[in-house]
Amino acid sequence: MNLSRVRIVFHEPDYMPEEGITYSVIGCCYRGRWVFVRHRGKHTWEMPAGHVEEGETPEEAACRELAEETGAVLFDLHCVATYSVEEQGVTGYGRLYFAEIKKMENFSDREEIEEVVFSDDMPSALTYPVIQPVLFGQVVRYTQKLSS
Repeated sequence: MNLSRVRIVFHEPDYMPEEGITYSVIGCCYRGRWVFVRHRGKHTWEMPAGHVEEGETPEEAACRELAEETGAVLFDLHCVATYSVEEQGVTGYGRLYFAEIKKMENFSDREEIEEVVFSDDMPSALTYPVIQPVLFGQVVRYTQKLSS
């Protein structure tokens, strides 16, 4: 994915495109540190995320993915924005969330997730290096507004 060919636009949190929202991404903190996951067989990191399944709302998908991928069992979830990613004339929509995790247990998605890490900042080795820093930056700005 080439950054010069990718256009990321943030919309109001409740914006619902005609095409629907297919993806939920969650920037999350636990005990003041950011949480990232590494998928099995990969050497790169990402924010917890996943596809919105049929009959599921983006918020339900965010809650499910957060629990499966990180083991979060108690958290406050905030919708940051709806976003669109356009590449080579094709546009997809996702919803971006921030979660403050209050309690964690062992994550359940052992087939997909190999490791969960806690960090003061975004890792440098990213699975989606073009999109994730932009989404993470939006979550960081959101959290700064919450704390001011």
